[in-house]
Amino acid sequence: MPTDEWRQLFDSGTEEIGVLVYAGLFLAEDAQVQRILRKKAKAGARVRILLGDPEDAHVAERGEEEGVGNAVAVKIHNALVLYRGLLDLPGIEFRLHRTVLYNSIYRADDRLFVNTHVYGVPAAQAPVWHLRKVPGGELASHYLDSFERVWNEATPTTEA
Repeated sequence: MPTDEWRQLFDSGTEEIGVLVYAGLFLAEDAQVQRILRKKAKAGARVRILLGDPEDAHVAERGEEEGVGNAVAVKIHNALVLYRGLLDLPGIEFRLHRTVLYNSIYRADDRLFVNTHVYGVPAAQAPVWHLRKVPGGELASHYLDSFERVWNEATPTTEA
């Protein structure tokens, strides 16, 4: 996915922006994405970012499956450091989750990018679906409900 697509997704959100990943380091490293998140929160959007708990066994298992050892946990720590300027801003919430991720979810209101995970393949090399929630449709709702379940079980964090 071109970088501009990610920026456009988040810039299109007015009420709800959400990210569910293990690390999503490419977003944390993008200063423009961080500016967009800051701007959206200031304008009243709810911004929620779920990162994997770097101490969780699922994170370690994903690293082993991808053949990168503890790199996934290191990327999560790196992402938290890079997000340091957003961690205590009003309207932006961070939580650490301890779930198996079958996909990563990126949300801006009713638009979603869903990065499907493929066994043994880094997320950056796996397909991304672009979904929209439509009246009567169920597919996008399944992913939005999944995001909410993980959010509700995750632990708030304000530390880098």
